[in-house]
Amino acid sequence: MIHDYQKQINQYLSDHVENECAEPTLATSTIYSLMAGGKRLRPALTLAICDAFQQSINQDVLRASCAVELLHTYSLIHDDLPAMDNDDLRRGLPTNHRRFGAGMATLAGDGLLTLAFQWLSDNNLATTTRLSLVRELATAAGPAGMVAGQAMDIHNEGHHLALPDLQLLHEKKTGALIRYAVLAGGIITNQAPETKHLLARFGEYYGLAFQIYDDLMDVVGSEAQMGKAVHKDQVEAKNTYPGLLGLAETKHQLAIALVKARKLEEELNRQTNGDFTVLEEFLAYFK
Repeated sequence: MIHDYQKQINQYLSDHVENECAEPTLATSTIYSLMAGGKRLRPALTLAICDAFQQSINQDVLRASCAVELLHTYSLIHDDLPAMDNDDLRRGLPTNHRRFGAGMATLAGDGLLTLAFQWLSDNNLATTTRLSLVRELATAAGPAGMVAGQAMDIHNEGHHLALPDLQLLHEKKTGALIRYAVLAGGIITNQAPETKHLLARFGEYYGLAFQIYDDLMDVVGSEAQMGKAVHKDQVEAKNTYPGLLGLAETKHQLAIALVKARKLEEELNRQTNGDFTVLEEFLAYFK
């Protein structure tokens, strides 16, 4: 199923993004990063929840679901910039600023960020649905969410965080956007508040697992596997799970997060009419 979602997402992005850019170099820079690969995890999670509730995946649902991928790609472009992580490689290719310069890369990121909210508001979903999606994504991505996490990451380089502070950093930097992606499926399908709460909690634990796994792979993975430079976190004195807890305890923390995510999947199956077995495919990512 995930492969099918990826195909739908890639096709929609390929068909619609370039026409949104009114300047040729900006369009090329934007497409370069957006279509450079990637798992499309976040919009795929939204589509999976829609499927679980038997929501047809029409063009409006696709447009709203793909908005989070635009925003995620913006965050990667900006993270890679010299003023941030100063990375040379992303998804196995030179980073956007290495290819197009820091100025154009910044503008490509800016364009994707704002286009995400255009797509959320410019579709035929119910007005209340669109407003809720805009509000939740803005909260997840903004100064109380992802941007706060990025600020914590930069501010605390070289400063040894305690585990609760590290968990908060990851909750903001990575978890907030994944939490949104799962919750968005519940918003699009107009679920009850109790169900949306369970979806959000699943997204929180899945997002935590995703970041722990990413920290782990920076230590034990290869550049070919990750599509980016590895072993940078330790060199740059970043706060990570392996750096704080060691490899064995990091793997244990990953297992705990996955157990909690699976319990929420089971709870969703018990309390709703949805079929959430598709989430097992997403959880298998960590095997």
